[in-house]
Parts: sequence; C-alpha cells; structure tokens
Amino acid sequence: MMRKTKETGIVTVLFLFLLATASLSESVMAHGKEDSELLKIESLTGHKEMASFLEDVDRKAEHISVEVIGESVKGRELHLVKVGNDLEDTNKPTVLFLTQQHGNEPLVTESALEVISQLSNDSNEVSNLMDQVNILIVPRLNPDGAEGDVDWDTSNLYRNGVQTRNNANGININRTHNSLSQPESRALHENVLQQYDIDYAIDFHHQIANRATDDGELVSGAMLYPTNDDVTEEVLENSKKIGAVLYEAIEPKDYSNLAYYDSDNTYTSIARNNLAANYGIPTLLYEGRGLSDSLNKVSILEQKYSDVQIEQAVEAMMAVIEAAADDSIETADTSIWESLPEQHTIESTECE
Repeated sequence: MMRKTKETGIVTVLFLFLLATASLSESVMAHGKEDSELLKIESLTGHKEMASFLEDVDRKAEHISVEVIGESVKGRELHLVKVGNDLEDTNKPTVLFLTQQHGNEPLVTESALEVISQLSNDSNEVSNLMDQVNILIVPRLNPDGAEGDVDWDTSNLYRNGVQTRNNANGININRTHNSLSQPESRALHENVLQQYDIDYAIDFHHQIANRATDDGELVSGAMLYPTNDDVTEEVLENSKKIGAVLYEAIEPKDYSNLAYYDSDNTYTSIARNNLAANYGIPTLLYEGRGLSDSLNKVSILEQKYSDVQIEQAVEAMMAVIEAAADDSIETADTSIWESLPEQHTIESTECE
C-alpha cells in the first residue's frame, strides 16, 4: 500500500510539473520572447556619441561634410551629412536617406552610420563613387524620442518610453510634413528639401516585429511607393525603381523576406507622399522589422535580430547609391512590385 501511494504521488507531481511547464511554454509563446531577449538600448549609438562620430568624420574625410540644420524640441542638434567630391555638381544624381523620424525605430540610424563610416575612407573605389553621385543623409530626425526625453506620459508603453515614436511634444513628426509645426520637420524642409536638387529619396523606418507573409514567414522588411494622386507618373515610376533596386540587392539574402507595405494613406503630411507630390522627388518608404519600444511587447525586436536588420538597411542604402551612380537605377525592373507578397499582422498594430 505504501508503495502504491508513493507511485501515485510521483505521478501526481509529474503531472503537475508538466502542466506548469506547458502553461509556462504557452505564456512564453504568447509573448514570443522574454524581456531579457528584447533589443538592448545600450547597444545603440546615443545622440552625443553620434554627434562625436560625425564630428570626427567631418574632420578626417575631405569628401564628407556635416552640417547642423536645426534643433529638436529639447535643443538637440539635427545633422545633415553630405557626401561627395563636388556637391555643387548638379549633373550628378543626388540621393537622400532619412532615418528615425520615430525615435523607437533606431536600427536604420545604425545602418546610416555604418554607411557613412564605409564612405569615409579614401580608397579609389570610394573616390570613384563620389565622382558619380552625391549623397545626403539625415540620421535621426527625432533625437528626443531616441533618447526617451519627452514631455508626455509614456507609462502605457511596454518599456516605459525608453525610446518613443513621437517627439518631445508628443507629436508624430511624420504627420507634420505639410504643417511643419515641429522644429524637426521644419528643419528638414527648410534646410534640406528646399535647398538641394534631390533625385531619389528613401524614408527609412521600422514596423512592428510581428508581421508575416501568407506562408507564415516573418517579414524582414517592407516597402511602398508614394500613393498620393498628385504624384506624377514619372515620379511614381522612378519611386518604384528605387524599390526594384533595393529588392534585387536584398531578396537573395538568406535572412530576407521582403513584403509590400500595406498602407493606402494618401496624405501629404507623411514624407513618402509629401516629397513625391510637393517636391517631385521619387521616394520610397522602407520599413525594417521591429521596434525598440511600443504599446505591445510583441511589436519589439529581439536583440539577436539587430545585426541582420542593420545589415539589411546597409545593403539597401549601398545598392541605391551604386545604382544611382552608374545609372542602372534608370533601367531597374519595376515588375517586381507585381509579385511582392503582402504582409499581415499576427497581433497588434502600428504603422509608418
């Protein structure tokens, strides 16, 4: 009798253990990741560190100059990095990259800094490239959000606003490209868009981490051309060519799963529509995978995917620079848009 009781007890304990383990597994699966696995903010380049890096590049590389184009709400400097052997030569195409309008989308800025680093050397390859193309980079248009230094309540965010989508005033900068109500968007328009003859532009963002294509594979990035009716056919076609160049460079990579960014937003208050409709600049929206903070944990990227995300945007930037330099962008095959898979959200929502 005693033996039977002991065996029964063991079975009961084992059952309860398995039940608890199953419940724990379901909980982990429901969240998709543990807090310790989330993107590490300390791994990112802080604003002071970025400013120091840009100052160093400006001093050492003759073909790179860094200009302060304005200040954020909190007084942080907004930078424009100009790369090229002769920025006054309008016969060369000029490419613009804009990053981190949303402070919680940091990895595209890491990519931009890596591209700047690669282009800062004095090799013959870089020199030849600089003879053929001019590059403008606005890294981190929302430094206050990137630093989590804002004047609004962030307690509803999963990580309490360690980095925020909106600026210090609680305003989405990418809704102010008509009103120019915020110092960040005003600086971009007055000191960049209205000052330079830009041929191609990419607005770099990150979307939530939990979007997938119909085959269930998580999306590594998504893209979209302008969708405003005032955009000319030529500008629209050239915008699609930017996407085609990006697709051909990234899609063969093992980590890649590019998708069509699902938005019917026609407002010119957002950059991709505003630049195309109001300035005639062919513009592409790029959305990498995963945020640094959000309302929902499932939207946040895991640290282990950060290097891949940085690499993907670096590949995108360099591919477009090179295609603009050798004019191959002009013959890019835009039929890729017809087969670009759509994406869907597994849980939660957040957009450009």
